Amino acid sequence: MRIGILQCDHVRTELRPKFGDYPQMFATMIHNQNPQHDLLNFAACDSELPDQTDLCEAYILTGSASSVYEDLQWIRDLESFVRSLHQQLIPTVGICFGHQLLAQALGGETMKSPKGWGVGITNHRVVANQDWMVPQVDEAKVLVSHQDQVTRLPAQARRILESEFCPNAMFQLGEHIIGCQGHPEFVPEYSHALMEMRKGRMPENVRQAGIDSLTKNTELGPLPLWIENFLKSHQKS
Repeated sequence: MRIGILQCDHVRTELRPKFGDYPQMFATMIHNQNPQHDLLNFAACDSELPDQTDLCEAYILTGSASSVYEDLQWIRDLESFVRSLHQQLIPTVGICFGHQLLAQALGGETMKSPKGWGVGITNHRVVANQDWMVPQVDEAKVLVSHQDQVTRLPAQARRILESEFCPNAMFQLGEHIIGCQGHPEFVPEYSHALMEMRKGRMPENVRQAGIDSLTKNTELGPLPLWIENFLKSHQKS
């Protein structure tokens, strides 16, 4: 399957030698599940988008330090592209910022949460199991790193995961779109590095609890496999 990575930001320069940029993170996550996938990267944050939607069979939108409600041309262009993907029923996965942009572009709402930062590994409840959510579990541990949240889902979207901190943690729209607030492409070491760099930018008790969670909850949930199952369900024979 040819998958387009719609890159919405760059990993900070000082962290790239160890962790790579976002396309490398997603390539590792995807190829760990299925090395046969062919990946193409489009730096949407640098105003690079595919010339036509059918260049790829599916697309994944990455995270970003930007907010989807910022009045930036590349964000508006990406929203238009996402609406085209939706109209053509092309399988699309949104991660963090990508999850929020999918929601906003398709009629939902995203805003900065008064709850503040969500960081580290958090427990999420499964609200509605889907066929591609194998193995089926009641709860999934997910790495998170965000302040913005989806506060209203698009019409007819189904909530899949929720947490006390983030009620709309994952959703599905139709059979071809899923969005996830968490970061299945992150490794705990990268999450730790981000929290170290954000010292002084978030409440210290929140930051420390996030760091502590990386050692207390080491068994992450099945999100990468779920995403592979979702994509596989749309793969053309």
